[in-house]
Amino acid sequence: IKTFCSTRMYFIVLRHFFVVKDIFYSIKMHFIVLRHICLCHCLFALILKHCPLSVFPEYIVAFTGYFSAKARSLYISSALRSASGGALEWHIVPRENPASDFPSDFELVHIRQASPSSLLTLEDHPYIKRVTPQRKVFRSLKYIPSAPCNATRGTQKWQSWQSSRPFRRTSLSLGSGFWHATGRHSSRRLLRAIPRHVAQILQADVLWQMGHTGSGVKVAVFDTGLSEKHPHFKNVKERTNWTNEKTLDDGLGHGTFVAGVIASMRECQGFAPDSELHIFRVFTNNQVSYTSWFLDAFNYAILKKIDVLNLSIGGPDFMDHPFVDKVWELTANRVIMVSAIGNDGPLYGTLNNPADQMDVIGVGGIDFEDNIARFSSRGMTTWELPGGYGRVKPDIVTYGSGVRGSGMKEGCRSLSGTSVASPVVAGAVTLLASTVLNRELVNPASMKQALIASARRLPGVNMFEQGHGKLDLIRAYQILNSYRPQASLSPSYIDLTECPYMWPYCSQPIYYGGMPTIVNVTILNGMGVTGRIVDKPIWQPYLPQNGDHIDVAVSYSPVLWPWAGYLAVSISVAKKAASWEGIAQGHVMVTVASPAENDSEVGGELTSTVKLPIKVKIVPTPPRSKRVLWDQYHNLRYPPGYFPRDNLRMKNDPLDWNGDHIHTNFRDMYQHLRSMGYFVEVLGAPITCFDASQYGTLLMVDSEEEYFPEEITKLRRDVDNGLSLIVFSDWYNTSVMRKVKFYDENTRQWWMPDTGGANVPALNDLISVWGMAFSDGLYEGDFTLADHDMYYASGCSIARFPEDGIVIAKNLKDQGLEVLKQETAVVEGVPILGLYQTPSDGGGRIALYGDSNCIDDSHRQKDCFWLLDALLQYTSYSMTPPSLSHSHSRVAPPTGAERPLPQRLEGNHLYRYSKVLEAHLGDPKPRPLPACPHLSWAKPQPVNETAPSNLWKHQKLLSVDLDKVALPNMRAYRPQVRPLSPGESGAWDIPGGIMPGRYNQEVGQTIPVFAFLGAMVVLSFFVVQLTKAKSKPKRRKPRIKRPTYLQQQQQQTTTTTGKNPTV
Repeated sequence: IKTFCSTRMYFIVLRHFFVVKDIFYSIKMHFIVLRHICLCHCLFALILKHCPLSVFPEYIVAFTGYFSAKARSLYISSALRSASGGALEWHIVPRENPASDFPSDFELVHIRQASPSSLLTLEDHPYIKRVTPQRKVFRSLKYIPSAPCNATRGTQKWQSWQSSRPFRRTSLSLGSGFWHATGRHSSRRLLRAIPRHVAQILQADVLWQMGHTGSGVKVAVFDTGLSEKHPHFKNVKERTNWTNEKTLDDGLGHGTFVAGVIASMRECQGFAPDSELHIFRVFTNNQVSYTSWFLDAFNYAILKKIDVLNLSIGGPDFMDHPFVDKVWELTANRVIMVSAIGNDGPLYGTLNNPADQMDVIGVGGIDFEDNIARFSSRGMTTWELPGGYGRVKPDIVTYGSGVRGSGMKEGCRSLSGTSVASPVVAGAVTLLASTVLNRELVNPASMKQALIASARRLPGVNMFEQGHGKLDLIRAYQILNSYRPQASLSPSYIDLTECPYMWPYCSQPIYYGGMPTIVNVTILNGMGVTGRIVDKPIWQPYLPQNGDHIDVAVSYSPVLWPWAGYLAVSISVAKKAASWEGIAQGHVMVTVASPAENDSEVGGELTSTVKLPIKVKIVPTPPRSKRVLWDQYHNLRYPPGYFPRDNLRMKNDPLDWNGDHIHTNFRDMYQHLRSMGYFVEVLGAPITCFDASQYGTLLMVDSEEEYFPEEITKLRRDVDNGLSLIVFSDWYNTSVMRKVKFYDENTRQWWMPDTGGANVPALNDLISVWGMAFSDGLYEGDFTLADHDMYYASGCSIARFPEDGIVIAKNLKDQGLEVLKQETAVVEGVPILGLYQTPSDGGGRIALYGDSNCIDDSHRQKDCFWLLDALLQYTSYSMTPPSLSHSHSRVAPPTGAERPLPQRLEGNHLYRYSKVLEAHLGDPKPRPLPACPHLSWAKPQPVNETAPSNLWKHQKLLSVDLDKVALPNMRAYRPQVRPLSPGESGAWDIPGGIMPGRYNQEVGQTIPVFAFLGAMVVLSFFVVQLTKAKSKPKRRKPRIKRPTYLQQQQQQTTTTTGKNPTV
């Protein structure tokens, strides 16, 4: 195939086929040649898929400051002059964009055949901070036909934006047909309710009536561009192009939609129509961008003093250092960045970067019924794993499903996704910023403080789904307009008894002897871009509420920059409460100081003291058999390395990036174990750092890390003393690992996995002392076990097991053969499950299973929670399940003599990312065993007062008094519909066709006058009618004679005259 990796060769071969086709005249020969042409086409498609693209090795050289182009060139030249004896071929890649005329803090360098030593030489220069590969950024699009809202000229096809879970940063929007326009129609019909725009649903019109329309606020849209004469925008200050395409227009429609949600002035109205729009075209029409384009555009945004920046893209790579560093620099320059958290829900641990950063407002999506959108990514952040715990994200949620925005040329359209929710918040932030008279008070921290303090909590939803709740524009306005610079916390309290909001903390009580519960709190510093914590946080337990029954340890950021830092709170139970059950409360006091920015206070500091209430439920220590310890320390994931998915069928989702934590992609398994009465704790340290006598079972799932020799020794001793072990492995085959390598367009290099789904050679080292081992076989298939339907997804088999153990085997497909040779074969009697009782007196039990996909939420097709229950019954209570011990699938344990055990991939780079290995001249060697983490418990300062009963109420920001912030009279919403002028559009402007401003205010003032006059006319009409009715003379009704009376008169007449009366 490599011989065909040239487009030129392809066309030469194709041309020869056409020559042959012209020579042969028979129909048979025509079909033969056409068949070969089709084969060549197919081969070329295969070549394009597997051959490297024609890209050159480019590196981003980041400097320690901003320098001119000449200075940057001199620094790079002097650094590379000594590399490779001066024979290294390199040149600076020219960047033609608006930022090229200004000093910059990076340079894009093409280095031919760059070696690690030359890159290290480059980084040794005193003015060079970092050298990283140039990264390519993709935006994934899916086109579907749909009818545009308010379409007036023909029909269009709108793009359906769809994110995926690969390594690249992608657009975070989806197509939607939620809204439908009525359009113009001459026939009479039943009119239906017209849906309001998202800006009016969030009551932006209340602020419009007060004269706030975003004026004076600079908002940047980093997207796909905008047409020059789009009828929806009146204040586009600048359009810049940062791509390699020579156009400023939007060829896709996404950038126009995002800009419309923020600042459209008609039809589908935006939040801030009078704001200054700065359009940054950073994506091509092929949905491609590069990190260097973003860096240049970010620098230009800083230069232009942008106030608000919307970024509706994201990806899992939080270790893209140039990108992350530049985001920090942006927010440090008072740019309020709003970003989408991702469309990878409902799986947990799927937050995208940069929305997961502390200084960025991360936005999730809800529908118009206030339900969390299924596509919206969930927390926690995974930066801090495995040693710590993630932070609460998203920060806030708002409407992101079926939202209307501007079409690419005119009219309106609907989209769904968190990239839709992001401009909703960005537009709201722009509008809010325009309402503050003292703009110096508006910064990334103060704006986030106002948004999260005013958010409306959604019932029945946890904090990793909704953050602080739903955006409330009016309450945010009230808070922001009475704001005084201060520090605050996110979350503002810790209540381990409040479910479901505080899930997962509320899902399990704490007890003596358990692993400390870690809560990662974000400190927001509205006083300045930098700050510090004064002295140390103070722990004050409430004595009446048993606060002295818990111990608290606190670690924190030494410097709060930019605008934020962390406060990690570890909570444990005191020894005296080992048998006690109840509620304990206290609070942590934190004082934050920042340099005063006011010139009159040079050398002074602003300080702010915040209180973090803590409430926990304590139970007596559970029995050992009920306690399960989850090994988190030996789980690795992307980034920084290529750790492949456990299911090889998931070709569109190749990376394992969800953290492998019981509260992320193993959430359902954790919930199941809790429902079965087990207490699950997390080990974020080596195996040498826990007391095995406290636990019944150590659960190791999908482990990619190596093991210290001391860990192997201790585990053997622990199992001999009664600890049991359950191992869920995954595939590992070096030939398959070489096959599943891929060309990474981000780093522009081939990526070879450093392990398989699990690190089987390392696991074999761990369990070899009991005569056990996994194989490098790769199997897949459906089967039935103990009357349960099962699916084995890219698992391995058991290669060796003790002869007195229980082994279950099944017939499975050889997936390794399918991957390597595209052949299908069924292997009979594949050992997949093993149970073993160790021979030592009082020793523990060991259970092995070759596949973890059945308990992993990422791509689980059929769960095997019942099997986990059975294995825990075996390991915790020595109860062998009869369905397994007497199974017809039981076979003799394998001896391992049939095939060699799997070996580590030669030349792998696991040592680069491992906590266990370090680089060595030969094979990597284990590092020295690190010391076990030691917590410094805070000295309690008891408080003899009653704790607050309800911690849910948001702690009001200092000086905030909502009653002092006046709002206009809230009138019921009345959509005003008017035909647009010929210069605007032929569509009807529905609803709210009259935009805010002087004209709209005058109309609003005349409406009550006309309403009053109309009411007076109607009242006068009824009064006149009533007066006429009273003055009209009454008519006397004719007297009707009764029939009996007529009969009497007739009889009298007949008696007197003797004649019948004449009628």
